[in-house]
Amino acid sequence: MPTKLGAHTLRLDSTPSVLSFAAVASKKEGEGPLGNKFDILNDDTSFGQQSWEKAESQMQKLCVNKALEKANLSPDAIDYMFAGDLLNQCIGSHYGLRDLSIPFLGLYGACSTMAESLALSSMFVDSGLANQCVAVTSSHFCSAERQFRFPLEYGGQRTPTAQWTVTGSGSVVVGKNVKPPYVKAVCIGTIEDLGIKDVNNMGAAMAPAAAKTIQTFFEDTCTNADNYDLILTGDLGEVGSDLLSQLLAREGISLGTKHNDCGLIIYDRENQKDINAGGSGCGCSATVLCADVLPKLQDGTLKDVLFIATGALMSPTSVQQGESIPGIAHLVYLSSLPGQKGVL
Repeated sequence: MPTKLGAHTLRLDSTPSVLSFAAVASKKEGEGPLGNKFDILNDDTSFGQQSWEKAESQMQKLCVNKALEKANLSPDAIDYMFAGDLLNQCIGSHYGLRDLSIPFLGLYGACSTMAESLALSSMFVDSGLANQCVAVTSSHFCSAERQFRFPLEYGGQRTPTAQWTVTGSGSVVVGKNVKPPYVKAVCIGTIEDLGIKDVNNMGAAMAPAAAKTIQTFFEDTCTNADNYDLILTGDLGEVGSDLLSQLLAREGISLGTKHNDCGLIIYDRENQKDINAGGSGCGCSATVLCADVLPKLQDGTLKDVLFIATGALMSPTSVQQGESIPGIAHLVYLSSLPGQKGVL
């Protein structure tokens, strides 16, 4: 059963295992630094479908099936599935996963959805409500642009603070404690809003939430950056990462060299066109986690990792009405070490 630590952190005393994981991506992601690490890499960004939205659904379907295959599990072995995406009413998840007949809980955490779904899956397993759960999310550059910004045909110039939405999906199967990586704790974030209204500056909108969640987790657990090998934020990009450092410095917190950001890892910003401030989208943190970080935890290259996916909780309607952009960040503490030894 989970044990409450401090304000918002739950220690998962049974330390559930990440049984398997999978990452699906497309051409632009394949041209980046992680290109050889994805389970499925498709140069056709439509994934053989007739619309970008259907392509996103297809990515989730492929990703979940691949994760189940790697765990040698069938869909009926899964108790609950937690999924979401950026599209209106999460249609990417609903249409992509409807044929699996797995009890489904739809989530909207914007780009924080990978951490939110992984946290909830782990909490369900730790509490005994489930034996095995699936966490999955996705994003698609074209479907996101069409919904949140402009038609692709518009061809507008991208601002230096803009980020490129990742076309990709990540899926994780969580089960009882049997092997690394283990989920040791989660910290559920609060909604933070410092009044940012620029839809082309998601990093600035999300940085306050990331700072708040990291600070809360450190206070709740009486730890600091030195206790971890990697502190990985979701998709703050260059602008948001710089702001995160400034916000934490005001509280006397330094992440030093331990911090990196999925939006800075997924693409080669010097050699890939139009990346600007980095990557973004639900698929950004999901693919980096599943293609790069979880394998390193599995083989012991990394021992203690804080994964903090960040999300901008806006909609096209709220932006058109002049609302600011609230942010959210959820934290999952992952480890290659069994049991609650060491950091906690």
